[in-house]
Amino acid sequence: MRTSALENRFKSTPGWRTNLRFLEKYMSPQRRRVMGLSGLILLSIGLQLINPQVIRYFLDTARSGGPQRSLLLAAAAFIIFALFRQGIDLVSIYINQLVSWSATNRLRADLARHCLKLDLSFHKRHTPGELIDRVDGDINRLGNFFSQLWPRLLGNGLLVAGILALLMLEDPRVGGGMLLYTAITLGVLGLIQRPAAARWAAERQASAEKFSFLEERISGVEDLRAVGAEPYALNRLLVLMRRYLEKLRAAFVVSNLTFNLTNLVYAVGYAIGLALGVYLYTRGQASLGTAYLIVYYVGMLSEPLQGIRHQIQDLQQASASLQRVRELFAIQSRLGNGLPASAAARLPDGPLEVSFEQVSFAYQDGLPGGPNGVHSKLEGASLNAGGVSQGSAAVDEVDGTSESLVLEEISFRLQAGKVLGVLGRTGSGKSTLTRLLFRLYDPTQGAIRLGGVDVRDMLPAELRQRVGLVTQEVQLFEASVRDNLSFFNPAVTSAQIEAALQNLQLWTWAQSLPQGLDTRLSGGSGGSSVSSGLSAGEAQLLAFARVFLKNPGLVILDEASSRLDPITESLMEQAVDRLFAGRTGILIAHRLKTVQRADEILILENGRVTEAGPRPALAADRSSRFYALLQTGMEEVLA
Repeated sequence: MRTSALENRFKSTPGWRTNLRFLEKYMSPQRRRVMGLSGLILLSIGLQLINPQVIRYFLDTARSGGPQRSLLLAAAAFIIFALFRQGIDLVSIYINQLVSWSATNRLRADLARHCLKLDLSFHKRHTPGELIDRVDGDINRLGNFFSQLWPRLLGNGLLVAGILALLMLEDPRVGGGMLLYTAITLGVLGLIQRPAAARWAAERQASAEKFSFLEERISGVEDLRAVGAEPYALNRLLVLMRRYLEKLRAAFVVSNLTFNLTNLVYAVGYAIGLALGVYLYTRGQASLGTAYLIVYYVGMLSEPLQGIRHQIQDLQQASASLQRVRELFAIQSRLGNGLPASAAARLPDGPLEVSFEQVSFAYQDGLPGGPNGVHSKLEGASLNAGGVSQGSAAVDEVDGTSESLVLEEISFRLQAGKVLGVLGRTGSGKSTLTRLLFRLYDPTQGAIRLGGVDVRDMLPAELRQRVGLVTQEVQLFEASVRDNLSFFNPAVTSAQIEAALQNLQLWTWAQSLPQGLDTRLSGGSGGSSVSSGLSAGEAQLLAFARVFLKNPGLVILDEASSRLDPITESLMEQAVDRLFAGRTGILIAHRLKTVQRADEILILENGRVTEAGPRPALAADRSSRFYALLQTGMEEVLA
């Protein structure tokens, strides 16, 4: 796989060699542009070196009383060369930007794809704000690395070499002095590169923490206001901003040492070059044009050396970003690298049988309480499950820890086409079952089978296509209803969407929207987008249609009806009947009415099965816990 090859390359190659190979990987598809850019750089360098020779010819010809025609030709040549160089620089900038955007977009896509393939524990440890900063912010910093850094660093280096060579030809004493000056300047730049790179890496980490905090608090603004925690959030933001300022200031201070030291050394070198030019001219060892040429070339040295200084500072920042990108690529999924398509098992068509065989599971996300636990919105990382809405799962495993078992020796078998009702108190492990069925995590021990196939032996894409999930919270995207239903898949036609809504008896509801399927929704979860006109219940109806379009063999409803108004609940009841027709179903619910359609009942308590069996039999058995729930009112007992 492309990502795995890149990870191995990162692990086996240290420092600058990694950067060179990294550059080669993302620049190689643009060889023609790179070659063209290299040619333009060489041509620009040649023009910069020729123009001072034209000026020397002009001065010497004018001083010796040469013909006016020669002076006009020299002046015209100088102007033409200068304009031509400006045109070359303009074209170079355009090509630079093409190279930069192409390379960084490809890198951004590779890194985003890699993160999406990582298991859910990775996303519990890294908040969306942090990942945005690393996938987008760090890679934006590499844009200059891919486009301007390497050609300008190479071009400035060649320009310095050309100037020194011409000065050496004019007078070895001047050339030797400027060579020593250049060596000292570059040596100083090299000495301070490493400490500056470390400080830029610390600045990038502080920036990621800041963005992580902002994303988390903005997403939990209602909770913050409800508990009066705005002062806490502002104080915490102040701490993070101060830390970011300190890291940024430290990085700039060290990097600006390059600027000050370069200017100091340059001033000394320029003074030496100017003194040598005047000395040679007054001694009659150089003409006025030659003396000017020496001073001009010495002055020209400042631009490429200043450019090299800027490029080294950019390289320091790019090195820090590269290190963070490489670290992200090196993270391996705890679910393994997956099976090749040829070796993966295929699920049977139609409804899927579900079986848990001595399944135990403990969260190892590195957070107290697993992914949810006591690591609350006010103190912890984001609990978003990376595209799968968690709903009530956000508080489902409150009592678990990263070491304790959330599920312990769970075994049951649900026949294909049957519906299982899963009951239990908050924290009993109900929603963990759905995560394991989707293979967002692997069991700590035991096996889970769908249609007789171990979930670890099938392709993740096929698994998630054949299993549909509706939760209490529904993620909406800043897009039309059509795109929210199809998940931006152009292969899903309007006719398919209409047929799905008709089957779920939701077509009338869809037509009642302001612009029908083209009604634009605001992003958010749980139907909270007021401007879209969707309530939380209507958002869940939309989620039902999403699942229906997938045509899965297993449908899971994770407390999907707990926030519905009576009218929407009536629509949902009809949609549930249609959705479960010809499919296997799992209902996770607190409400008695919802679980009445289940064929089988499974009751969890503290991660263990306390009761399981056919619903009618348990309902008739006075000694069963399910019977007791029916008598006392399930909403109260299971709260």
